[in-house]
Amino acid sequence: GAVEVSVRSPLACWFSAMLYCFGGSVLSSLMLGEPPVAFLAKTINILLASSVWYLVFYCPEDIFCWCFSFLPLRLLVAGMKEVTRTWKITDGIAHADIVYKDAWLVMVAVGWARGAGGGLISNFEQLVRGVWKPETNELLKMSYPVKVTLIGAVLFTLQRRQYLPIARHNLVFLYTIFLVVFKVKMMLTRCATSPLAPFEAALGQIFFGSRKTPSKVKGEGATSSNGSSVCDQPSEQHQEGAKKKQAKKTE
Repeated sequence: GAVEVSVRSPLACWFSAMLYCFGGSVLSSLMLGEPPVAFLAKTINILLASSVWYLVFYCPEDIFCWCFSFLPLRLLVAGMKEVTRTWKITDGIAHADIVYKDAWLVMVAVGWARGAGGGLISNFEQLVRGVWKPETNELLKMSYPVKVTLIGAVLFTLQRRQYLPIARHNLVFLYTIFLVVFKVKMMLTRCATSPLAPFEAALGQIFFGSRKTPSKVKGEGATSSNGSSVCDQPSEQHQEGAKKKQAKKTE
């Protein structure tokens, strides 16, 4: 996803873009007690991301963005991004297993952060741009990429601990195919509905029951016969009383 520009400083815009691109490395490093600036050591990756950032925002006549508006090219780039998501998850889990041996929750958390760090760190990235949108917190309302990354982190952790009877390369293949196929399908159909929605609804019904509409407080929102709210009646009566007093004074 493109980073929304809301600041005039090119440096802040560049730093925001780097946080979005390397948010997984920053977040996982913080979780493992490592330097969060370690991603800056990969000079080639920084130069590549900086070049793309410059072409997206400062290319004359938006030629770069116009080229990537070509649908087949967009599908290719989206598929490549999902492939890298799989490798980020597996690398994060392997790294966490080295630092914290047999720590399942740490492995899941680091794999999740490595694969979906751009979304999880989005609130901090927004602050860098001078924007504050608490309603977009991924922990409060997860997007599809964050959800599917969490599922992948759990699956690869179970496979690494040998509780999932499947070879690693087979799981990598199946999970990557799932990501690519559904991503391409969502782009072609322009459907923003998550393919996980039916499973979420079924699991929510089983484990948490159906959602009930909260009952209204007695008397709240009631209206009078003339259509005015009960809460508005005292103010209206006060206005009528003031008008009568004003009429008596004029008489």
